[in-house]
Amino acid sequence: MTNFAFSMHMRFFFYFFLFWAAISFSQQTHIVDFLKIDATVKPIFSEEKVEGSIKVSFKMLQKADSVYLDAIAMKITDQALESVPVLASEDKIWLLNSFEKGQTYTAFFNYEANPKQALYFIKDQIWTQGQGKYTSHWLPSLDDMNDKIAFDLNITAPSNKTVVANGRLEKFILYDEDIVWQYHMEQPMASYLVAFAIGDFKMKKIESKSGIPIELYTPLKDTLKREPTYRYTKEIFDFLENEIGVGYPWQNYKQVPVRDFLYAGMENTSCTFFSEAFVVDSIGFVDRNYVNVNAHELAHHWFGNLVTETEGTHHWLHEGFATYYALLAEKAIFGEDYYYWKLFNSAEQLQAMSDAGKGESLLNPKASSLTFYEKGAWALHILRELIGDAAFQKGIQNYVNKYAFGNVTTDDFITEMQAVTDVDISLWKTNWLEQSAFKAEAAYQSLVGSSFMERFFQVSALRATAIQEKKPFLLEAIRGKNEYIAQEVIYQLANESFSEVKELYQLAMKSDHVVVRQAVALSMDKIPSDFQKEYETLLKDASYLTVEAALYNLWVNFPEKRTEYLDITQESIGFQDKNIRQLWLTLALFTEGYNDGDKPQFLSELVSYSSDAYSFEIRDKALEYLFSMGVKSPGFIKNLVNACTHHYWKFRDGTREMLDTFMEEEKNMELVLEQYSNYSEKEKAYLKRKIKL
Repeated sequence: MTNFAFSMHMRFFFYFFLFWAAISFSQQTHIVDFLKIDATVKPIFSEEKVEGSIKVSFKMLQKADSVYLDAIAMKITDQALESVPVLASEDKIWLLNSFEKGQTYTAFFNYEANPKQALYFIKDQIWTQGQGKYTSHWLPSLDDMNDKIAFDLNITAPSNKTVVANGRLEKFILYDEDIVWQYHMEQPMASYLVAFAIGDFKMKKIESKSGIPIELYTPLKDTLKREPTYRYTKEIFDFLENEIGVGYPWQNYKQVPVRDFLYAGMENTSCTFFSEAFVVDSIGFVDRNYVNVNAHELAHHWFGNLVTETEGTHHWLHEGFATYYALLAEKAIFGEDYYYWKLFNSAEQLQAMSDAGKGESLLNPKASSLTFYEKGAWALHILRELIGDAAFQKGIQNYVNKYAFGNVTTDDFITEMQAVTDVDISLWKTNWLEQSAFKAEAAYQSLVGSSFMERFFQVSALRATAIQEKKPFLLEAIRGKNEYIAQEVIYQLANESFSEVKELYQLAMKSDHVVVRQAVALSMDKIPSDFQKEYETLLKDASYLTVEAALYNLWVNFPEKRTEYLDITQESIGFQDKNIRQLWLTLALFTEGYNDGDKPQFLSELVSYSSDAYSFEIRDKALEYLFSMGVKSPGFIKNLVNACTHHYWKFRDGTREMLDTFMEEEKNMELVLEQYSNYSEKEKAYLKRKIKL
């Protein structure tokens, strides 16, 4: 424990060296190598804060008087006398001493923090998201990907909760009503990949072909959805190990779906967190499965976690590689046509962006996700075609092995690839990495190497052709049984006279492919009466997207049968966001004479879905329906104001726009302010800023 005199001495010491440290931030990796952080972290649910203790070991590479850990708005509550002296500033914890080159030192201290980001308390869950450089909001660490550290985490949680973190679970320690979960990480990693999640999870363990333990977690309420959610996980794992040619480099692999997650997924080393929106049943799997995200986040365990960019200029080495290898995994599962179809769709987006003058170089550190992910994947696809499979795979293997647990630049990658081929790849570098424009013609030539894509382009070229002239070709195309080509045919029929194309629609309705019938559901707004019976069969399709679209279109087109359509679908829920149920409630409220006595209950249920008892995906849909219906109930208003303070910016910003529009009417603003005393402090603070109370 520090006494008053010691504190004053350290404060003077701190300020004396602050100027020197301020001009040396960027040079710290040349001064010190942080080796190990052993952390005990106790989240306090009721206060949304953390209390922790740290043991950090570091080796000096140069003589210096101070080094630091990034630590945002943290308070040091105690430190051991035998520790290197430490002091906290606004965004750092300073380790102060006369450090000698080549010596290893250790600091011990306790801290507390109220994280404003990177650690989220979501009802009965807690999870972290350190993407880039944000772990320092809850754990003293480094906002620098170039210093990799071995982390051991000891997470304290209530005894009825499950904790998942990086590495291998060594043991539990019981303290009163809490359990400390001790996780050990053997290999070093960048700080942004440190993570833990606490919640009501149940785990099933499987094993890869190479013997790596794989732990699959699901919320207790969703255990029956485990198989469709994690379908093909072992196949993906085995494929990537074989394709990359380097074994999975970490102790084990864990996957955890969490509520209100900020992204589709995050590749925390050995423990991927992903959005619970991907927790699906077998019907949901058809339209919204986890396979691509599953493969993408696992691929990051080589590209990003094992081999890490030095800076944002080389971010495509993370995201482009993960996107490309996820596509390869999907190709192994769903086939070559699927692979080329995905490439084609991303090429269309990239070309549109490029044609609009918004193309970006892959080496632009401020490029969009579309560039880093999709253009990066295209660059690798073209490179592989250029130098051949064998050279490409050998180059990748050499690259990963050489830079394992290290940091890389694009030039490092190019050097390794050039070393395995006699083909000059300098023009590829210019065209695909440095040039902002998307090489659409080169992409097209690559795509037509697929006989399926060549046929697709032939059919899509008929879009402007008169229906009488192209109908025989469309009939042949839809009979060809390729689902993507059949979809293209259906979308070309949208503005045609139904009598001219009825035969084509009837063929589509006989298709074995859900997505072909789905194309009918999504593209046909006006349903002819002589096609009504066939269209009604879509309400029984094994696709939540199809049923949602069909229910709405039938309800609009045939008012006399609304009650029947509602009866057929009254038990349907849909995806995690309850897409069918929420549409059903809305339509039931607008259907005259339909269960009028239950309508207050229907409205109450829909309003409940807009509350913070549910995830933002559910709330977003409910608020949109309620707003469009003109609902002004206290429950809706309270939930809308609450949504304006949500941590997920896309949801939050959308609901703020909705509230602004709602309050344009003076009476509505009065309704909002009537409940002011019932709002939380966070909600009051937002309204004060908005309305200037």
